Amino acid sequence: MDNRLGEMEAFVQVARRGSFASAAKALRCTPSAVSRAVARLESRLGVGLIRRTTRAMTLTPEGELYVARAGELIAEFDAIEDSFGRDAAQPSGLLRVNASVPFGIKVILPVLPRFLVEQPRMRVDLALTDDVVDLVEARADVAIRIGPLRDTRLRAKLLGRSRLAVVATPDYLARCGTPAHPDALSDHNCLNFSFRRSLDTWPFLVDGVVSQRPVHGNFFGNSGEVVRMMALGGAGLARLARFHVDEDIAAGRLVPVLETFSPGDAEDIHALYAGHERLSSRIRCFVDFLAAHAVVRG
Repeated sequence: MDNRLGEMEAFVQVARRGSFASAAKALRCTPSAVSRAVARLESRLGVGLIRRTTRAMTLTPEGELYVARAGELIAEFDAIEDSFGRDAAQPSGLLRVNASVPFGIKVILPVLPRFLVEQPRMRVDLALTDDVVDLVEARADVAIRIGPLRDTRLRAKLLGRSRLAVVATPDYLARCGTPAHPDALSDHNCLNFSFRRSLDTWPFLVDGVVSQRPVHGNFFGNSGEVVRMMALGGAGLARLARFHVDEDIAAGRLVPVLETFSPGDAEDIHALYAGHERLSSRIRCFVDFLAAHAVVRG
């Protein structure tokens, strides 16, 4: 009997979990059965998909390509079965979610316990990173993106918008002075991101025109939360999303500056997912839950 789907799923599980033993546990079979399934798949395709050494296991370029396409096909197969299954109204299974560190901490984690109570048959694997990752490469079902959308292959649901603000601690402003004009930023230590463009500028509305002002500083962070913590430590000025720092502003830990020069720009926040015609019920229910409960303030 042709079991290409089973072999495909075995390989995808090995690729995602990093070992034959972990894949076997997920598939409820033996590691040797998984190994034989992958070997049959490689033999049929005529290419090696996995590099095996005594210390590690990595995918070949062909393996990387195959797991991306195979993952989409398996998701589509699951969606088809979900749409006909008697338990389609009760989503189940593992959902992989990728989100930025600030959004995950400030918005998702506070409401995620409620989601898991409402959906007891679901499991959530949440990865927080401010790196821009590919949805397929990250093995994610849902990804939260802040800012312009670039991948037109994916569906997107708008969760909200957040303005940005330049902030600093009262202590820093007492020591270094409060900038009264964007040009004064040249006299301040501006905390920035290591993953943004190399030309570091912040936008301001000056004389009715939005213009970019260069900023300089001695610190770069790879996430909004890292930059926020440095700002809270009094290291300098930071430009962060309001939803990320509104609690700090309300508590007096951070103070907004240069607000009269704010360009009023805001970043859209979207939930992205693969554009299958029949969307998996587990993805649909999570995205709908975020739209209803993951409130973005600021």
